[in-house]
Amino acid sequence: MPLPVFTSSISDAEMDQFVENATTASNFLKAISHEGRLLILCHLVSGEKSVTELEDLLSARQAAVSQQLSRLRLEGLVIPRRDGKAIYYRLADDRPKRILEVVYELFCADDARDQR
Repeated sequence: MPLPVFTSSISDAEMDQFVENATTASNFLKAISHEGRLLILCHLVSGEKSVTELEDLLSARQAAVSQQLSRLRLEGLVIPRRDGKAIYYRLADDRPKRILEVVYELFCADDARDQR
């Protein structure tokens, strides 16, 4: 999808919608801009994980993982599920996966490394 072109003929309603969308996008990008949260999302792309699994995968303390999950939950990027004493998290929708695919392509794929 091509990016919009702003012209002097844009209506106030259209500009208001652009501003609202920019605010939503900015909040989303802020939420994923922390390396801990980004790594959590990377792990959740492959499926639901418990907090304990995420702690092990990230080699991080429970408090740190829970803090980052809390922010991701607040932003609506992950959904928790309780099973007994364990809490499991999954992606709330496809947006994080789509962004992570681009981030991977730009920063992690072998081709991207060769271009640096």
